[in-house]
Amino acid sequence: MKYCNSLTNYSRFKSREVKVGNIGIGGDNPIRIQSMTTTDTMDTQATVAESIRMIEAGCELVRITAPSKKEALNLKNIKEELEKRGYDTPIIADIHYTPNAAEIAATIIEKVRVNPGNYADKKKFENIEYTEKTYNAEIDRIREKFTPLVKICKEHGTAMRIGTNHGSLSDRILSRYGDTPKGMVESAMEFLRICRDEDYHEIILSMKASNTRVMVQAYRLLVAEMIKEGMDYPLHLGVTEAGEGEDGRIKSAVGIGTLLADGLGDTIRVSLTEAPEFEIPVAQNLLKHFDEIEKQDKVAEITENPLHSFDYKRRETNEVLNIGGKNVPIVMADFCLKEKITPASFFGIGSNYSVPLDKWHLTDMAADYVFVGNHEVDFEVPGSLGIIYNYKKWLEHKKGYPFLTINDYLDETELSDNLNVVYVCLSDLSEELFAKLKTDTTAVLMIDTYNENGIAEQRKIFTELMNNGIKTPVVIGRAYGDLSSEQLQLSASADFGALLLDGLGDGIFIAAENCGPDQSVNSLAFGILQASRTRISKTEYISCPSCGRTLFDLQETTAKIRKETDHLKGVKIGIMGCIVNGPGEMADADYGYVGTGKGKITLYKEQTVVEKNISEEKAVTALIDLIKEHGDWVDRN
Repeated sequence: MKYCNSLTNYSRFKSREVKVGNIGIGGDNPIRIQSMTTTDTMDTQATVAESIRMIEAGCELVRITAPSKKEALNLKNIKEELEKRGYDTPIIADIHYTPNAAEIAATIIEKVRVNPGNYADKKKFENIEYTEKTYNAEIDRIREKFTPLVKICKEHGTAMRIGTNHGSLSDRILSRYGDTPKGMVESAMEFLRICRDEDYHEIILSMKASNTRVMVQAYRLLVAEMIKEGMDYPLHLGVTEAGEGEDGRIKSAVGIGTLLADGLGDTIRVSLTEAPEFEIPVAQNLLKHFDEIEKQDKVAEITENPLHSFDYKRRETNEVLNIGGKNVPIVMADFCLKEKITPASFFGIGSNYSVPLDKWHLTDMAADYVFVGNHEVDFEVPGSLGIIYNYKKWLEHKKGYPFLTINDYLDETELSDNLNVVYVCLSDLSEELFAKLKTDTTAVLMIDTYNENGIAEQRKIFTELMNNGIKTPVVIGRAYGDLSSEQLQLSASADFGALLLDGLGDGIFIAAENCGPDQSVNSLAFGILQASRTRISKTEYISCPSCGRTLFDLQETTAKIRKETDHLKGVKIGIMGCIVNGPGEMADADYGYVGTGKGKITLYKEQTVVEKNISEEKAVTALIDLIKEHGDWVDRN
């Protein structure tokens, strides 16, 4: 199935233009940036003030929750106050369970967002057996409930986003399609078909999930379905409940960046558990990473496509030491440009030496290999850390493992018996190389690119290897220079994430010159692997970005929970401000902390309620007790 114009040469998928007030979305318009207010919608002045902060930061569309009729009606006051102050930025009403609120909002503001899983269905997590007749009867029921909104939008020139969320699929969709990207697409298509039957086309679509694999697969499936049915509606991209800080930025860039590289997306939102105006520069910097992509060197098309773009399947590779095979992807650090390497140099990559104990202590995010180039490492290093030297340096002492150019590898016979890292770009691929790799059980490729569209060029390398039956493990390498730590986070997350989500890569190597300290680069590498679900090395927090429905201080609470639980490797904790965003939106969390009333919290084990209406003061302690009760708690070292 085709989901983009080209896998190797950047070309933006041409969608129809949809007007949202004075803003054009899709068509030839630039990719738009939006965010959502966190204030109580009934507090007009606070919502207007926050909207202005967002707009002045660069927000082009302001989304405001309207959970009931009274909030929907108050959008008029908010809009009028913004206009009085000289702002005409389009407003989007965010609707979940209340069709009558959506119908009111559609007569006031420029766009409504509806969630198919919540708009016409109640979610009880029931598995229901349907016949074709009973299923079609449910579609008729949805049509009856949804059509009035469609007619109002058509009459008033109001745009609509049909926004499917992975965690809020209806019981009906789950019963037929399961908790899958296919189910997400079908959920939106049911509503879209009703719109088309009414000849209403001012529509934007989204497929959000907190799991980046699911999110990317769902958007690709949606576009493939649109292509098949001759549709071209614009897409709004976002990773929902991405979290805060570094983790939220990395996860957002992995998911959104992968699709932007495919040429998909007409508006984006980076959903962070932070003030909404802080989301805007993150979105701007993510888009900035793709500024020059159209100037790429042309890459030959992939005529035989072996990739799994709609479901996850890792590329099959040989096992070389702890690289490839069934091993998690490794992290290789770059020390080749250091002036001098000492034991202290390794602290930033997770290996800490204790002088009193004369031993190394490794953290859960300790790099597996370090490339030292021509340096000498004349002291004992952690036993699990592999040292890689330039080939000529390695020949002097035969310690560690060699790093070879393509000519070194093809011409030289003196190689390591255990591991040989071979540096390869697309132009280095040849029949001679393939022939040698097929009989070599020690080779690992380090692939690199200097193309403006490095993702596509490295994707082409992988497809050439796969189509020629080469099972040599591959470490993905990318070089960056003179970037801020945050820009590096966004750029590297998009570059590596796009390949990792397709099951490509047995390790990553970030060469970052003047881009921040070793510790932040190392943390980034592990964060990218975690965000792409390929290697779990720390606790994962699925926390919503806050909105007017939120029943507690999300930033403060997330920080409090993180402080107590951030040592629980591999545990996923959902922190949701209200029942709309939980339990569904934390679909694959192990534990959930959900606001269900002012100062009241309900705890979940997966999607099952464990304890209701705990006071906020006692809720974090109760969450820890719940984690202990289920055997997932460990004490800090």
